[in-house]
Amino acid sequence: MAFYFRPFPKVFYDVKKQNNKDSVLTNITARFKVRDILKQKAAIFYDYTVKEGDTPSNVAFRYYDDETLDWVILLINDIVDPYYDWPLSYNTFVEFMKSLYGSVDTAMATTYEYRKILNKQSHLIDGTVIPERTVVVDLNTYNSLAPADRREIDAYEYYEEQNNLKRNIKILDKRYLGSITSEVETIFSSV
Repeated sequence: MAFYFRPFPKVFYDVKKQNNKDSVLTNITARFKVRDILKQKAAIFYDYTVKEGDTPSNVAFRYYDDETLDWVILLINDIVDPYYDWPLSYNTFVEFMKSLYGSVDTAMATTYEYRKILNKQSHLIDGTVIPERTVVVDLNTYNSLAPADRREIDAYEYYEEQNNLKRNIKILDKRYLGSITSEVETIFSSV
C-alpha cells in the first residue's frame, strides 16, 4: 500500500500556519473511478482469491511484476480504505474481534443475527457447490421456524463471513494496464 497514493495529485499547504512555508502533501480527497463500461467487460479480468498474507502490493507484483501498481488492484475492486476494505489477516481479524467484543469467546457467544434457510447447500453432479441461501429474520420469526430451517449467527461468524467475501477480487489483465494508467493520469492532470 506504500504506492497507493502515488498517482494522487499534490497540494501545497501551510501545515503549521506560522511560517508561511507550504508543505507538499498528497491530496487524499481526490478520487477516480474506472468507467463502468470497462468493468462490464468480463474478459479483461481474472478472478482471484486473496490468500492469507496477501497484500495489494504483492498481488500487483505477482500479476504485473510491479508492486507500485497496487493502486490498480484497489481501484478495480472499488477499495477505498486499503486497511479495512482489504481482507484482514487472521491475527488482525482476531485483534479486530477483541477490539469490538473484548475477546473472541465473547464474540462467539454474542448473537449477531437470525437467519431463515431458504435453500440448503447442495452439490451438482459435476462437483459445483450451490451455496446455502438465507435471509435475515427477527427473533419472533426465527423462533417460529423449525430448527432445520433456521440458523443463529454469532458475531464472530458474521464478521468472518464478511471478511471472507472480501477475498474474491478481480485482477485486470496486463494488456489493459496502459489504458487505466493513462486514464488516471488524464483525470489527475486536470485536477
